[in-house]
Amino acid sequence: MRANRVSARAARLLAMGAMLVAVAVLGTLWAMSALGSRETRQDAIAEAGARVMPFDLEKTTHIFEKTGTGGVQRVVADDPNDAEQIALIREHLDEEAAAFRRGDLSDPAEIHGEEMPGLDGLESGATEIDIRYSDLLDGAKIEYESSNPDLVAALHDWFDAQTSDHGNHAEDGSSGADDRPSDREGHDDEQQSMEHQTE
Repeated sequence: MRANRVSARAARLLAMGAMLVAVAVLGTLWAMSALGSRETRQDAIAEAGARVMPFDLEKTTHIFEKTGTGGVQRVVADDPNDAEQIALIREHLDEEAAAFRRGDLSDPAEIHGEEMPGLDGLESGATEIDIRYSDLLDGAKIEYESSNPDLVAALHDWFDAQTSDHGNHAEDGSSGADDRPSDREGHDDEQQSMEHQTE
């Protein structure tokens, strides 16, 4: 009788151990799948981005800084002396800022998909967002400002989606400047930045 209890107990312990191993294996497989799907999405975003954005994603960085009233989107050349990339960044962001003011976010939708977080709110609320373009020494920036908290939240969601989707081509600048010359206080005044605003 005692041998039956010991073997029943051993069988239960073995079954529990097997279940724990199975859970660990499944968890590992799920995590690898999630990582793989994120990398696959980032690869697809990079391909779509190359069709829409004229600059080279491998030679530039997107920086998304959320603020209390909106945010700042910067695109900068990784090499601050790369005049070709800087010119392409400036041309593209200037055009994008003008389109965004009209509520036309078709380029981000083409890159990130129509279901991109924040996109619907930004398109419908574009007239309530002050959108300003500026040249930077190593690229350009677009500043977004709104007094509507729903639009600020939509901007933040939109920034988060882009930071995630662009992977190693993007940074979350919300925690502070990364000490690039273009991020330093007063930089725009030093270079006599050109701000473009249309009605």
